[in-house]
Amino acid sequence: MMPSSWWVPDWPAPPAVRALVTTRRGGVSEAPWDGFNLGMHVGDDPVAVIENRRCLRAALPAEPVWLEQVHGIEVVRAERGSARADASVAREPGTVCAIMTADCLPVLLCDTGGTVVAAAHAGWRGLVDGVLENTVRTMAVRADCVVAWLGPAIGPEAFEVGEEVRERFVTADPGAAGAFRPAEKTGKWMGDLFALARQRLERAGVTMIHGGGQCTVSDPERFYSYRRDGVTGRFASLIWLEKDSG
Repeated sequence: MMPSSWWVPDWPAPPAVRALVTTRRGGVSEAPWDGFNLGMHVGDDPVAVIENRRCLRAALPAEPVWLEQVHGIEVVRAERGSARADASVAREPGTVCAIMTADCLPVLLCDTGGTVVAAAHAGWRGLVDGVLENTVRTMAVRADCVVAWLGPAIGPEAFEVGEEVRERFVTADPGAAGAFRPAEKTGKWMGDLFALARQRLERAGVTMIHGGGQCTVSDPERFYSYRRDGVTGRFASLIWLEKDSG
């Protein structure tokens, strides 16, 4: 049984594809990680995290393949187990790709044929360096057959960055300038991670892009936010191919 507080993406994925996003509601973690923290690396009591992960596992076909996320562009085959990477791809039914975030953008992907799924961790560093393009490439299907869903992340009203961040995006793609606007502070810009991700996916040939717009910073009841709270938990975005019941 899946708790009603969890979020099922609304996107045109084929029937074989399953996906969900956890929230901070429920769970046994105490403040400041309250309550359904899934991150082992954020200072929470490991016993609480293990219990939260046990509850999550009950709603899944297998233990999620947790990655050691490092804001890079490495993509791995989830069937091979946990790894130091920022995206995973799975073709075997029942293998669960997972990304943990607390402001960075989780991106879930699948193909229209329901033969491959992927999950990518797209903070600004990964985005500008090409983690989404690398993920699409690793899926090894035609890009115009890929469907992408953008999960909860820091929104454009909260994502303040310096000139150096904007410059890296604009240098890589002049069209990225449209995803930034001047902030109130001199020398600062407000960036739109959702728009930047859409641009990157479109450049990679992906045209079926859904989701986006749900801000983690402005929704403390549902989502963890590192930018808002500093010490905080992590929620997960997960995707897998359903096992054949026959």
